[in-house]
Amino acid sequence: MKVSAAVLLLAVVSVSPDSRYFQFERLIQSGSQQSGQSCLVLEPAIFAHAAPRLADLRLYNKGNETPYVVRVSASTLAEQKPVAPLNLGLRGGQIAFDAAMPDGSYSDVQLTIAARDFIATVVVSGSQNEEAGAETKLGSFTIFDLTRQKLGRSTILHLPVSDFRYLHFRIGGPLKPENVSSLSVGSAPASPPAYSVVAQTSTIARKGRASVLEFVVPAHVPVDRVVFTPSASPAQFSRDVSISVSPVAAPASIDAPQPPPPVNSYGNILRVHSIQNGRQIDEERLAIDAPSADFSTPAKWTISIENGDDAPLNVQSVQLQMLQRSLCFDAEANGSYLLAYGDAALSQPSYDYAAIFAPQANAAQVSAGPEQPNPAYQPRPDDRPFTERHPALLWVALAAVIALLGAIALRSAKRVPPAP
Repeated sequence: MKVSAAVLLLAVVSVSPDSRYFQFERLIQSGSQQSGQSCLVLEPAIFAHAAPRLADLRLYNKGNETPYVVRVSASTLAEQKPVAPLNLGLRGGQIAFDAAMPDGSYSDVQLTIAARDFIATVVVSGSQNEEAGAETKLGSFTIFDLTRQKLGRSTILHLPVSDFRYLHFRIGGPLKPENVSSLSVGSAPASPPAYSVVAQTSTIARKGRASVLEFVVPAHVPVDRVVFTPSASPAQFSRDVSISVSPVAAPASIDAPQPPPPVNSYGNILRVHSIQNGRQIDEERLAIDAPSADFSTPAKWTISIENGDDAPLNVQSVQLQMLQRSLCFDAEANGSYLLAYGDAALSQPSYDYAAIFAPQANAAQVSAGPEQPNPAYQPRPDDRPFTERHPALLWVALAAVIALLGAIALRSAKRVPPAP
């Protein structure tokens, strides 16, 4: 009985797509002589005019709805897994330890070093067994903490993509075994992630000791990272960066809900190319994670580069970027498809195609034409109950009833004879 009621409720609440109620459309030509899997990179402008999380995105071929799946380009910032060092100690005057790595491929490894103001060299090799045996050298890397020189810190080892079951580390430098507490590793993506530019600017304002850049991003457009392009000079710097995202203020009204609070995050950009204590250091980190923010109105992004007592950083441009989202579907040969969106009443579609989807390396890359208004568009009729569409009338009616009851009570009181 409960299941039947739930199904009935879903049938009442759910809204079916109708071509008349989409505000925007784009024409897609498959362009392929053969049928097969095709993928379309979604432009940021589509997110700006579609419902949140692309819930209203629909694909049509000759008027028939075509199943699709939206894929997000693999992120290099995969979930980090902590790994404890094994057999940690001194061997031949150097710190040495092993690490049992997680299954699958990996690349960047981050060491957790409890020390300040140091430069050290880390030699890494890999093997399939923990015991001594044949090892494959993966490289020699420099880690450092140059806080005293205001040049930041880096303990990341940029390994080639590997799948060794065990890694073996030897660290030469002014560190002790107790300074090494752990390491972390994330799975390597099958291919480098691709990004699309959401917004870009080179206009920088000075506010105190900070360089400030501002963007306005349309509602629901995702931003995954912020990328800085500094000039060649200075060759070395380390600057803290703060990011604040807040909804653009709407005209105030008495019954308007309070806007959500700003979303803030912090990071650091760094560039070091120098020889320190006889060791070559080449490290650049010019991109930082963007905070997760999704407002129902356009959002104002304020990015502040803290210069401290140094000269302001000469930044040529700053970009807000999103991981590429691709819409993939099985296309007919020389097919003509219509991508429709702009109907906020729709909910996310559920296709079998998404559950059984397997990406193909040779999938055709298709492009969409410019966004066009739907010539047949008409607003979706408001099917809400009368009281929901006109809530003010409910209060007016309530006030009238209270006034009427008050009048009746007053009239009744006047008719009551005085007590003898």
